[in-house]
Amino acid sequence: MAPKPETPNPPHSSAIDPPSSAVAASIDPLFHVLKVLPFSFLRPPRLRLKLPTLTLPSPMTVYALVLLTYFMVVSGIVYDVIVEPPGIGSTQDPFTGSVRPVVFMPGRVNGQYIIEGLSSGFMFVLGGVGIVLMDLALDKNRAKSVKASFATAGISSVVLAYVMSMLFIRIKIPAYLS
Repeated sequence: MAPKPETPNPPHSSAIDPPSSAVAASIDPLFHVLKVLPFSFLRPPRLRLKLPTLTLPSPMTVYALVLLTYFMVVSGIVYDVIVEPPGIGSTQDPFTGSVRPVVFMPGRVNGQYIIEGLSSGFMFVLGGVGIVLMDLALDKNRAKSVKASFATAGISSVVLAYVMSMLFIRIKIPAYLS
């Protein structure tokens, strides 16, 4: 099959393209009456509407929304909605026979109770907030006591989050890193 020869745009003729007024007009007389008749004695109202002005949220509002979204994602909210696990588990004590609550699903890496996900997510958020506090401690325009308190709170938050997360992992997987 031979390629088509390239030709410049064909000249427009009135036989091919209808005039723009013919496109807007309709043959139906009822359409014309319904289009013209109401506006012969009615006039549209003059609306003085103002466009709504949207203000940007403050940086702390954006930070809070991002932190909340991060908490929900790392807590496993999607998993909790899809699988619908129980909030907390229970196990029977072999010696006394009493039922005691269990927060972590031991031995199952791909499963969690709701409280387990929320507590792990809180520890991750606590570590992230600690890093932010340590960053605020580096600001040169703050007083020395404020910088020291930010640094202390940040370091303690990161250490606490790390220690608790490692404890959670050791509860979840008993032979982890041993």
